[in-house]
Amino acid sequence: MSRSAEEIGRTERGPRPLPPLGDQRAATGLSAVDKVIDNGLRVIAVAQPTVPMVELRLRIPFAGEDPMHAARVEVLAATILTGTEKRDRVAVDTDLALVGGELSAVVDPEMLSIGGNALAAGFDTLLDVLADALTGATYPDEEVEGERGRLIERITVARSQPSVIARQALQKHRYGDHPFTREMPEADDVATVVPDEVRALHRAHVLPRGSVLVLVGDVDPARAVAAVAAAFEGWQSDESASVLPPLPEITPQDLLVVDRAGAVQSQFRFSAQAITRTDPRYAALQLANLAFGGFFSSRLVENIREDKGYTYNARSSLEFTPGGATLLVETDVASDVTAGALLEIRYELGKLAAIPPTESEVDTVRQYAVGSLLTSTSSQGGLASQLAALAILGLGLDWLTGHPDRLKAVTVEQVAEAALEFFAPTRFTGVIVGDAATLSTLSALGGVHLP
Repeated sequence: MSRSAEEIGRTERGPRPLPPLGDQRAATGLSAVDKVIDNGLRVIAVAQPTVPMVELRLRIPFAGEDPMHAARVEVLAATILTGTEKRDRVAVDTDLALVGGELSAVVDPEMLSIGGNALAAGFDTLLDVLADALTGATYPDEEVEGERGRLIERITVARSQPSVIARQALQKHRYGDHPFTREMPEADDVATVVPDEVRALHRAHVLPRGSVLVLVGDVDPARAVAAVAAAFEGWQSDESASVLPPLPEITPQDLLVVDRAGAVQSQFRFSAQAITRTDPRYAALQLANLAFGGFFSSRLVENIREDKGYTYNARSSLEFTPGGATLLVETDVASDVTAGALLEIRYELGKLAAIPPTESEVDTVRQYAVGSLLTSTSSQGGLASQLAALAILGLGLDWLTGHPDRLKAVTVEQVAEAALEFFAPTRFTGVIVGDAATLSTLSALGGVHLP
């Protein structure tokens, strides 16, 4: 006769105790090559033969000061893989499919990112298709027109979403007109982009020098780097890829209420200056952030979700920006509890600084941080994506494999110091997007600028 989970979990003396957590071990002894090849491209190749696949991540700095840059680069990313001098769109897709492969491109204000994978046996084909796009993309008129139309539809819908409106309001509030704020172009700007502009943008900005290519999978690292050098021999330029200028540091100031007439919810987006991964205090800050709002059992979630019922989701996170990093606190609440939610968020920020995480809290978030990192890098795709994000900052595999030990070495006192230094309520600014006509009670809390 089968037993239920509840029956299995109990003994005659009561609930069956959970076994202790086992040691979490980082991957060690990974074979890797990290080299800048002749055209200036940095290539990181890591052997992780868990499955007969290879993962590829290419990051090309792609900044631009022109107000139309964001629109043009969105069209470029949508069409870079739609045809070359040797292959039309069908041939690109067919050649990749024959080796179990795929490639796709996305863009943000900092980077053009191309990612994909293939069977290890098809690695040379994957490189050949990518090299063909980098050196010979033709941006056929009909492909540009078709993708441009689809982009306009997606952007129009996205710009009506509360989360997008809140993100844009936060970016403008903290960084003004810096190019980093142009995360999504205007649909009207995209409508004016023509194929010749996209081709010119490719020639000027799709450059190897300063870019990073990460390969992870069932490959010999030295041979993989040599294969990249041969396949990308025609991708040359004396110029370097374009990077964004540094961002200004976030200035603590009043929260800005952004009116969204008729809204039934308010979007909170708060931010404060933080530190980069290379700072000795980073591991302690990472744990302090987790304790505050970085995972489901955090203080912020326990307060405004579990106790007060103000929201379904609340979180805090570290965002890495050009030359720096910021802390973000985000949640959405019903309009009628906006003031209450603001009061509780400020309370939890002040409490973290005044009553820092206990030893038990630190142990919990440490286990979560180490476990999450090891889980995210256990697959070929996860390791490739993590390395690509680090490589743009000048870091590599050594930093990644060494980070669990840094997290384990953090003391409770160091977490307390990070909490006091970075989570004081007076360090934050941000926006509340909602129906301003229903939010007048916020003025009673102070530190809020109403329209």
